[in-house]
Parts: sequence; C-alpha cells; structure tokens
Amino acid sequence: MKFLGIDYGTKRIGVAISDENGTIAFPKEIVPNDVNTFKRFSEIIEKENISEMVMGESVDFSGKLNALSARIEVFILELEEKFRLPIHKQKEFLTSVEARRSKDVKKDFSPSQAHTKVKQIKSGRADAKAAAIILQRYLDKTNLVR
Repeated sequence: MKFLGIDYGTKRIGVAISDENGTIAFPKEIVPNDVNTFKRFSEIIEKENISEMVMGESVDFSGKLNALSARIEVFILELEEKFRLPIHKQKEFLTSVEARRSKDVKKDFSPSQAHTKVKQIKSGRADAKAAAIILQRYLDKTNLVR
C-alpha cells in the first residue's frame, strides 16, 4: 500500500510518497497551487500507484485549527471528489520549521528537479520535506497499531 503525503500551502503544495510497504516517506516534489494542481496530482497518483493520501492538518500553538484549516478542508473535499481515495489527516504542527532546519534538504532533489529561483528551491524543498514529515508521522502512528 503506497501513500501520498500532502503539505498544503496557498502558493505551493509539498508532496511526499511512501515506499510500497507504507513504512518510509520520501519527499517527492512541489506542486504549484494553481489551475493545474489536480492534473499534476492525477499524474502522480497514477504513476506512483497511490492507494491512500495523508493531508497535513494545520493547527496553532494551542492545538486548535487555524485560518488555513478551512482552505485545507475545501481542498480535501476536492481531492475526495476527484480521486475517490481514502484521505487521512495528520497534525502538521511545526513541520515546515523542522523541514527547513534539516541539513539534508539540499540532497533530497536532483538538479533536474530544481526550480529556477534560489528562493523557490529552498522553500520548495522544505515544502516537500514537510510533506514527508507529515506522512512519516502518520505511517509511524499507524504502523505501531498494526
């Protein structure tokens, strides 16, 4: 069973995938949040043979849903309607901060995946890394239950 991890952002969406056994998460790419978003998701889901998705649930420091939460809920509804796959939520508290602090962010992508602007490269890598952290947290939690 292969999972797709999603770190939703208003400009960019970080994407991660799991291995075939659903045990390890890997940063995949950054998908621009624009009119082509669902087309790209469709390509990834088909190519990677995705069975389920894990969406980062945005919360504030007190653990309550924040301003981005409503947009995430709308995005989840659109994903469910278009792809008919199970979608799980995983709190994403400080995953972007953790991803930016990671020393191996630069190693996660090949030169062919790099963006044209340095700022986009750095923040984009962090977005995909954050998606991998979200997905890994979910996989760790569910694999403990099995």
